[in-house]
Amino acid sequence: MYTSSFSTTINAPLEKVWEAWTKPEQLKEFFFGTEMETTWQVGDPIYFRGAWEGKTYEDKGKILSYMPMKELSYTYWSSMSGTPDLPENQMTIKMSFEEVLEGTKLTVEQDAKTQEAADHSTENWKMVVGELEKFLAKQ
Repeated sequence: MYTSSFSTTINAPLEKVWEAWTKPEQLKEFFFGTEMETTWQVGDPIYFRGAWEGKTYEDKGKILSYMPMKELSYTYWSSMSGTPDLPENQMTIKMSFEEVLEGTKLTVEQDAKTQEAADHSTENWKMVVGELEKFLAKQ
């Protein structure tokens, strides 16, 4: 198993960064229109629904951890992955949040089956966090 890891400091307060990731109406604004649905209770499902390049998707997983303004993690399977929805095809995504002098340090880690997939995930997370930063700058 390989791991994609991306860490950056966002020029915004911890509370604002946390809310952007955990409130569906905010996430939709920077995560390419994705509709997120979850209770954030450990063991409960999490869904990401939307359309990408004209194709609808429903990605899903299960909440593994939720520590307000510190960490959240969940399993993840993408309907666009080309793999069956089986446990061995699920990844784990973990986000850590830390208040720092310059704002908020965000670290995202994601499992991957190959180094190529890990590198691809890192690039995707960089793009998503870039959109998050634009969103927060407008707040």
